[in-house]
Amino acid sequence: QVQLVQSGGGLVQAGGSLRVSCAVSGVHFNTFSTYTMGWFRQAPGKEREFVAAISWYGESTSYSDFVKGRFTISRDNFKKSVYLQMNSLKPEDTAVYYCAARPQGRMTSASAQYDYWGQGTQVTVSS
Repeated sequence: QVQLVQSGGGLVQAGGSLRVSCAVSGVHFNTFSTYTMGWFRQAPGKEREFVAAISWYGESTSYSDFVKGRFTISRDNFKKSVYLQMNSLKPEDTAVYYCAARPQGRMTSASAQYDYWGQGTQVTVSS
């Protein structure tokens, strides 16, 4: 059974940095290497929105406009993990962040295309 377990996040002042991590279990690392991985977020009262995605071997990445230049997605296939480094954080980045896995699919910003989801991690940015 594929499971995504998130860690990191927390509370930071505006302009600060945080990193969230997502470890995948239940698959061999060769299989994980065929998963597109993504990060999404959901703020209170808002719909879940796409943040970033990374291709199978990390050679391609995609970002939403509101995080481009501030956030970096990366992965370590041997550790079966994906990371989101968040710099220059703003209060509007406050949300629950979710990692997601899309087996054998291309990068996409459509949440419905991802089959597996992490439990969510709270990120709060104070002004």
